[in-house]
Amino acid sequence: MHRLSTRIILVGSGHLARRIRARATAVGAQVVLLANEEVGATLVSQPSFESIVQMVRDADVEHISAAYLVDDRDEVNLEFLIALVSVAPRLPVVVSLFNENIAPHLQAANPNVRVLNPARIAAPVFVEALDTPLARSLRYRPAPLNGAASRQGVDPLIVKLSIGFVTMIVAATAYFHAAQRLSWIDALYFVTVTVATVGYGDVNLLNASTLAKLMGIALIVCSTCFIWMIFSLTVDGVIKRRVQLALGRRTYADRDHVIVCGLGRLGYFVVEGLMQRGERVIVVERSEDAATIAHFRSLGVDVYVGDARLPRVLQDVGVMHAKALYSVINNDFTNLEIGLNARSFEPDLRLVLRIFDDAMSACVREQLDIHLTFSMTAIADDQVFSAMPSVAATS
Repeated sequence: MHRLSTRIILVGSGHLARRIRARATAVGAQVVLLANEEVGATLVSQPSFESIVQMVRDADVEHISAAYLVDDRDEVNLEFLIALVSVAPRLPVVVSLFNENIAPHLQAANPNVRVLNPARIAAPVFVEALDTPLARSLRYRPAPLNGAASRQGVDPLIVKLSIGFVTMIVAATAYFHAAQRLSWIDALYFVTVTVATVGYGDVNLLNASTLAKLMGIALIVCSTCFIWMIFSLTVDGVIKRRVQLALGRRTYADRDHVIVCGLGRLGYFVVEGLMQRGERVIVVERSEDAATIAHFRSLGVDVYVGDARLPRVLQDVGVMHAKALYSVINNDFTNLEIGLNARSFEPDLRLVLRIFDDAMSACVREQLDIHLTFSMTAIADDQVFSAMPSVAATS
């Protein structure tokens, strides 16, 4: 004879929430969905947190066995956690939080609260993929990428200005050689001290013709403009180059290293796991404001701030000689694009991609021969769901 159906509260609308709901339904549990998006629409006149508290009360928490707070946003899970604890302090709660700094405080304040980080749970599977045996042959020849070998050289404007400056000096030297009857070396000396604004006075145009004086004035004005423009562009280039180096944007000559694209929630733990294995890691992160960049740089990890979808970025981090490339950005199509672009440089490169959707992951494996594709939520859902044994054992 079956027991009465267990009732659970579920908060969340992302991939993990859908998987927890499916697992709960599979074991016969009754799921009460609480959506933060509905709060603002139904109770506009009340403050947001009061609306959440009211929603929790309306869920009849006295007859709820447990709660799963598994939204993709920490702030949503935290709001519902505080509301649940205030209304039903003895209710067992499993909460997903990517910010681990507050987890110990929450669990210490209420022993019925279990805090889990899906990224930390899933990261070891991604790290272990570095050793997963692969028996596949690529069924197509990757096309070369347009602009893959492009490199930014010297500013063409500096080159043009330099040519113009040298041409002006040569022309002025020839003019004063002919007009003032100076030797070639004296004419060049006069032009040089004039351009350099030194003017020793040993050679001057005091008794020269009006045209020669006008030519001298033109030489002074034009040379000043040339020098300041060349100087300004040169300094600008030096500063930009130093900024690029500060962002890690240089050409790396490493071999057998691991490239990790995306230093977000999952990427953080993947890089940590690879470092613990002793792997040489180069991280590519698009946002220079990422809080974890300074942390990993302090540990000796090279972080290249740039868009990993760009061929020149992949070239800079040495994708042609890498052991593997991980793309764990929070977007399936971006990860796929990065992986396929990397394959254009090295067809046999080991690719480990984060793909949220299981169906898409299967198609990627079948159609594109990328066999190491994983879903963080698919890995984490079992541990998150099993964190409440009374629910997981329901039958």
